[in-house]
Amino acid sequence: MNKLKILLTGGGGMVGRNLLDHPGIGEFDVLAPASRELNLLDFDAVQAYLLKTKPDMVIHAAGKVGGIQANMREPVGFLMDNLDMGRNIVWAAHQAGIKRLINLGSSCMYPRNHSEPLSEEMVLKGELEPTNEGYALAKVVTARLCEYIMREDASFQYKTLIPCNLYGCHDKFDPAHSHLIPAIIHKVYQAKQAGQTSVEIWGDGTARREFMYAGDLADAMVRAIKEFDSLPALMNIGLGYDYTINEYYQAAADVIGYTGGFSHELSKPVGMARKLVNVERQKAWGWEAQRSLGEGIEKTYSFYLKELLQ
Repeated sequence: MNKLKILLTGGGGMVGRNLLDHPGIGEFDVLAPASRELNLLDFDAVQAYLLKTKPDMVIHAAGKVGGIQANMREPVGFLMDNLDMGRNIVWAAHQAGIKRLINLGSSCMYPRNHSEPLSEEMVLKGELEPTNEGYALAKVVTARLCEYIMREDASFQYKTLIPCNLYGCHDKFDPAHSHLIPAIIHKVYQAKQAGQTSVEIWGDGTARREFMYAGDLADAMVRAIKEFDSLPALMNIGLGYDYTINEYYQAAADVIGYTGGFSHELSKPVGMARKLVNVERQKAWGWEAQRSLGEGIEKTYSFYLKELLQ
């Protein structure tokens, strides 16, 4: 029996590399072209690649990603690149007659400043967070395109998973590009090495964030491939609980062995006060994340140290 052939975009990114590292992915024939082999910003090139390779399913995990600083510095790139990549791969797949597609969204798609868990119906129900609005808009449009295609022709099943914030192996640790947890790991490690008695935290540290280990998302994605028919058209993937920024710093300090203190720079931007996804639909589908915060940070820190030694 032939293996299911899957085209994975973003195979060189954190989500893609964690999926390719997953032991269950070997059951499938996965194409994961680098950007030099498949330029997602070129619609004609994407269409030609799909017609040549004829995958049974597309997983769109590619994207221009970054933390608050990068999003604020380059809003045009975050909007245009993500919009073009999403539109090109989804529409080219449709034009090539590929019936199954999994699109990776982002919890940035949800309205800002909601203290209650964010359910899938809340997309476009309020103002987006200004610090990453361009990225969020691109992700909303791509998800809506998938929805519209299914609405016009139900034989096309183009489904969107909305992960909560992620961290893990293959993350970006450069402060200019990193998200919260890899940035914390880098800062706390550097502070320990330099013998610093204090590490600076942006804001008062009480903002809450839900960060899931990327290996858990890979688990969910493998299950989504295997049980695609039962997968909801739009579904959050997350923990269903969160921690404060201060708690993430302390968890990293515990793993790294940093015994200094923390100070707070109240003039710095912190983004949303809270962003927690509702996982009721995910639980009904029968999946839950398995790694604890301590386990996830330990695995990520080990990866960080290996990267430093290379």
